[in-house]
Amino acid sequence: MQDKTFDAFNEQTRQFFEPMRKLNSLMLQNMERVSEYQMESLKRYSQMGTERLRDATEVTDAESLRDFGTRQAEMMNALSQQMLEDARTLGEMSLQFKAELEQLYTESGQAFAEQAGQAAEAAKPAAAAKPTADKSEAAEKPAPAKSTSQATRKRSGGSAS
Repeated sequence: MQDKTFDAFNEQTRQFFEPMRKLNSLMLQNMERVSEYQMESLKRYSQMGTERLRDATEVTDAESLRDFGTRQAEMMNALSQQMLEDARTLGEMSLQFKAELEQLYTESGQAFAEQAGQAAEAAKPAAAAKPTADKSEAAEKPAPAKSTSQATRKRSGGSAS
């Protein structure tokens, strides 16, 4: 008997925490994806900056400075394109995460509604049986004794002794 009760309790607990476990898992996966992408972006930007510093150390005369300025403008254009692409990709990741969250909430809501429906169905027979039991118990119980205070007894002129 205890094993069945304990197993039922475990199953109810598992069902209760399942949506939270799924939500935590989804958030962790999203955080991993975004962090990984941001680390890759940071690496790209760091490499671009390091390349610019190396190119700057190679400037020795006016002509190399002019070439450096031209490459710097090209690099800034590439950097802005890369930043736009990164923003677009992060936006897509956010939309994907939003869609996954909505799906999870929908599934959890449906599961909750089903469980509530099952609980309501299970409660109907118990509720239907309870009023008849209450009526039979009420018929068997005597009326509660009335308490009187000494002041009430004195006013009525009667004495308890």
